[in-house]
Amino acid sequence: MSSTGHPEFELWRHGYGVIRHSPTTCTRARAMAEALVANGQQPDTEAVFRKLSALDRLTSAGLWLVAHMTYTQRVDISGQPLQPRDFKHFPEGHTGGALNMVPAYAAYLALNNLTGQTRSWLMGQGHCVAAIDALNVLTGNLHPEQLSRYHGPEGLSALVSDFYSYRQRPDGGMAAPLGSHVNPHTAGGIIEGGYLGFAELQYAHMPLPGESLVAFLSDGAAEEQRGSDWVPRWWRAEDCGTVMPIMIANGRRIEQRTELGTRAGLERFEEHLSDRGFAPVRFDGRDPAAFVCVLFDMENTLAANGRRAIKGEQVYPVRVPYGIAETVKGFGFYGAGSNAAHNLPLPGSPRVDAKARELFQSHADTLWVAPDELATCVQQLNQHVHQQRPLERDHALATRNPPEPQIPHLPQVSTGCSPMQAVDDFFTALVDANPHLRARVGNPDELASNRLSRVLNQLKHRVNNPESDQESVQGRVITALNEEAVVSACLGNKAGLNLVASYEAFCVKMLGAIRQELIFARHQREVNRPARWLGFPVIATSHTWENGKNEQSHQDTTFCEALLGEMNDVSRVVFPADYNSTLAVLPGIYRGRGTLTCMVIPKRDRPCVFNETEARALARNGALVVDEDTSSGEPVLLIANGAYQLSELMRACERLRETGTPFRLVYLQEPARFRQPRDVHEATACLSEFERERLFPFRLHCRVALTHMRPEVFRGHLHPLFPEPRHSRVLGYINRGGTLNEAGMLFANRCSWAHALSACALVTERPPGEWLSSAELAAVEGRGDPGVITRGPG
Repeated sequence: MSSTGHPEFELWRHGYGVIRHSPTTCTRARAMAEALVANGQQPDTEAVFRKLSALDRLTSAGLWLVAHMTYTQRVDISGQPLQPRDFKHFPEGHTGGALNMVPAYAAYLALNNLTGQTRSWLMGQGHCVAAIDALNVLTGNLHPEQLSRYHGPEGLSALVSDFYSYRQRPDGGMAAPLGSHVNPHTAGGIIEGGYLGFAELQYAHMPLPGESLVAFLSDGAAEEQRGSDWVPRWWRAEDCGTVMPIMIANGRRIEQRTELGTRAGLERFEEHLSDRGFAPVRFDGRDPAAFVCVLFDMENTLAANGRRAIKGEQVYPVRVPYGIAETVKGFGFYGAGSNAAHNLPLPGSPRVDAKARELFQSHADTLWVAPDELATCVQQLNQHVHQQRPLERDHALATRNPPEPQIPHLPQVSTGCSPMQAVDDFFTALVDANPHLRARVGNPDELASNRLSRVLNQLKHRVNNPESDQESVQGRVITALNEEAVVSACLGNKAGLNLVASYEAFCVKMLGAIRQELIFARHQREVNRPARWLGFPVIATSHTWENGKNEQSHQDTTFCEALLGEMNDVSRVVFPADYNSTLAVLPGIYRGRGTLTCMVIPKRDRPCVFNETEARALARNGALVVDEDTSSGEPVLLIANGAYQLSELMRACERLRETGTPFRLVYLQEPARFRQPRDVHEATACLSEFERERLFPFRLHCRVALTHMRPEVFRGHLHPLFPEPRHSRVLGYINRGGTLNEAGMLFANRCSWAHALSACALVTERPPGEWLSSAELAAVEGRGDPGVITRGPG
């Protein structure tokens, strides 16, 4: 039966406050209401429109509270005018974007209520978090620490006072369970959204079949990050849940209009989306009901497209609906549509400016909802117990906790081979042993070139039109010449097993996405709700020391150095030197939870240095004594970090042994285990001083290290290992390169075995001629032929 003329429909149709419903939205709402009734999700259409009316009021109250979060330090729930002292001394907030997100997130909550299903959500523009926090507080969708602080008579005043308060705990952390971006206190938050564009790259890879995800995206990010255009290229109903991307097209960046802020730009964007497999639909982004209707249709359409594809009635890529919410920045409050709306829309500070205070109050009055009326509306939209569904804070993606993977046991090797072969063998066996865990491989390069041939043959490139037996429509290798996109495919797959491998120099392009993930995981630990997704490696192979054939653009150690700077309890950096040490460290990486591991691995054949027992000790402790001769006098302590560096120091040890010079050679596979921990969380991932002393005895004064990375970075992070600067030297990458082989790269960066012996002479205050011939010494000092150093022994 048509709902036209029904009292509940007519009440809703007239709108509320600043919210209006266009004829198009009314038509869509009637169709949705009838579908909900037909599906048995609602008893009648009047119930639907009662809830849509409640949604209007919840949205208006959300707009009201967001404006207060920016400008005030208390609220008056009765709607009475505020006094100058009630306003902040220094107002702050990303006000315009947050106001735009209020109808979007309120609609998400209402859709879940209307259908009885708790969907997942993420927001790419994390600076709009005030909208999420405001509505979560109004509806009681909170984690315990926010519930205890923001629930009750003074809860809203506590919320607005905390927002951008900058107050700190004694340990320096934020005093309030509230931030300027999405964070672990944000109920249901899973991504900070501090870097625009990464949510767009991840959302297609997040939900499992049977799950649904609403992805709120930024029109500014659409101009910056084109990898999001490939979502239809990757989406498969067989292993992907339903995704509903919604762009908030408010037409403004921070201080200027976006291309999408023009009619022509928006039309070009629609054409662009259509050309790439999306089905764009524009709607009124100022109306929460319009969001509900479009999300409802998008979900049903994509689900139907997926069912047809599974049955073979439709080929991939299927059309993925894409919502474009047309609005003006800062809708609902003063200054909407202006550049000022981004941050502080009022022309002055209401605390000291009477005109600004008058403008605030007049616009807030339009948005105010009486407390009793609001409580009734919230009750209508909060029926989780009755519907037997989780709160939105506990949606599927926010509570990811995959089962412990079955770890395969593979035999060690005794002859030289590529360490990357261990990754190839292990990951294929891991996927075979865990068919219930969705597998993703992020690949911006050539898998075969990086010695991952079995991974490619087993999992295959995901394509729409296979051209070889290494490609498949259902392939699990996500390949694109876009490092951010491929690492995001794995960062999004928190339900399964992941592997990322790239040339070391190009891994740098992944840093923004990875760092955002690490920060969020670290903050989750700090609030005692640690992430439970399975850890995985990001492998930097074809690395600096063996990529000399490709000029210096391919010779860059920045990636491992940057991740070494992150907190070691969520960001591991390991340098396995051979097959067995690589194989031994992988089980711990995949058993880890909420942790990413940078593995710097050679792809070329390397000698087998460690047996199975030694490799396991390396994986457990992070370092191992490889060789020593302590027969006479105080040994010189040699520290190798990196496969090629280990080979060079092993060769240097031959000279030391030949001349009767005592030494100890330690291989340092996981440097951060030996740093001075920066807080109590990191201390759990670092070795104690006693354990450090066992490997690096304090009595050994003279120390020389060869590192894969830049020496300043290595020495800085590991300063406890170099207590006497006068008697220590660190050799590493000094930004020299070109078209060179491995030995040439080592020589150019003064990292060869001969340079190590020269450093030994310096720290022991002995003449280098004890260990180097005159020709070798001339080469080391830049006076002779490098060939006497770079040629192999014998």
